[in-house]
Amino acid sequence: MLRWLRSFLLPRAACQEDESYSLYEALFDKLDHDGNGVVDIVELQQGLKGLGSWFIVGSEQAIFKAGDTNKDSELDFEEFVQYLQDHEKKMRLAFNSLDTNNDGVIETSEVIAALKSLGINASEAQAKKILQSIDSDGTLTVDWNEWRNYFLFNPATDTDDIIHFWKRSTVIDIGESIAIPDEFSEEEKQSGDWWRRLVAGGIAGAVSRTSTAPFERLKVMMQVHSSGSRKMRLIGGFKQMVKEGGIISLWRGNGVNILKIAPETALKFGAYEQFKKWLSFDGAKIGNLERFVSGSLAGVAAQTCVYPMEVLKTGLAVSQTGQYSGMIDCGKKLLKQEGVRTFFKGYVPNVLGIIPYAGIDLAVYELLKNYWLEHYAENSVDPGIMILLGCCTLSNTCGQLATFPLNLIRTRMQTQALVEGGPTPSMIHLIQEIYHKDGKRGFFRGVTPSLIKVLPAVAIGCVVYEKVKPHLGLT
Repeated sequence: MLRWLRSFLLPRAACQEDESYSLYEALFDKLDHDGNGVVDIVELQQGLKGLGSWFIVGSEQAIFKAGDTNKDSELDFEEFVQYLQDHEKKMRLAFNSLDTNNDGVIETSEVIAALKSLGINASEAQAKKILQSIDSDGTLTVDWNEWRNYFLFNPATDTDDIIHFWKRSTVIDIGESIAIPDEFSEEEKQSGDWWRRLVAGGIAGAVSRTSTAPFERLKVMMQVHSSGSRKMRLIGGFKQMVKEGGIISLWRGNGVNILKIAPETALKFGAYEQFKKWLSFDGAKIGNLERFVSGSLAGVAAQTCVYPMEVLKTGLAVSQTGQYSGMIDCGKKLLKQEGVRTFFKGYVPNVLGIIPYAGIDLAVYELLKNYWLEHYAENSVDPGIMILLGCCTLSNTCGQLATFPLNLIRTRMQTQALVEGGPTPSMIHLIQEIYHKDGKRGFFRGVTPSLIKVLPAVAIGCVVYEKVKPHLGLT
């Protein structure tokens, strides 16, 4: 949440010339370990790490990008001073814009008001945590000197730069219908960073999906073939698939699953931006409700356009070796067998599952985040990657559990004619059939491999995303 505050405040500043060079000289001398009159990236990184718990990983790259005007991979004193002067100008007006009552200090109520304007509802306890992380004299208020000292080497980029801290990141997906996309700042849109982040997220999603594809196929097989007395188990299911088609069969259908990442992501983000415009008034910041509604509608729009690929993925996953030569052959045979309607079987339960999935996923994430802030945030409100990963995994798991019956019904409707022959039953009829044969537990066939893959999928996606970013010029 602290980075939300930084992102909201710092870029608002305008220019004013002040401050002596004595502070700059002392800082420069401290960073210039070898005394050669320039600071390189390693010296800056080591110096920043020694400045306290507020150090943000990647700050040194952002500072160099802004301050190294001659692009020699070093900061001389003049470049260093120019960067700090420009940055302090931003900080000064940022401080003034937050200090709404002009009393020279920032108070809890002002922090709450600033976050609320971004659509972020913070409690008084959370606002106090933010102030405590900046406050050095224990007064629970922040004056200009405390503000400047804290943010001097914390470069901010834009008012909407709230992607990487406590906000759900759906640039990285794990193959589920997460309906709330990330938002990009105006600076990211103008610089082209937005599409680089999408590419990095697409690569991470492809690696994540591929790594966990055997669990995805097993889930589909268990949903389709497990009923009554012929239940497919975890280990037995893997053995059966390997026996039928070899090791490579574990990835059957994964190609389509990867191919639909690009169109689905592009459609989702484009629709999200459009829905946000329709729901906002007079250019005002949209709140959490509008953001959720926009994201859910964007998810529905994107899923509608790529749904035929979802049907192809499921058809390939349940197919026997040699039944289809590939995605195109599968599409042709399905079209010949049942017509265009076959590509939208299970569409209704699929759409019905998007909004509750996204809502539960987001609500649980916010609940876990707030609990951590209230009980475990001390000197810093930065939770670290492990806490974020845990919150993400638990919230995703809750979303899957809540909507898994709809997921199962969608899969069964898509494959009923392929596996058992005959016409596809209606959703209501299929619900009655599953309940009659298997009871309530029948609606959760295949949930075990689905849940097992969540943690590795999230972890792999995050690691790959962070590894790919530098290669695309992202910090």
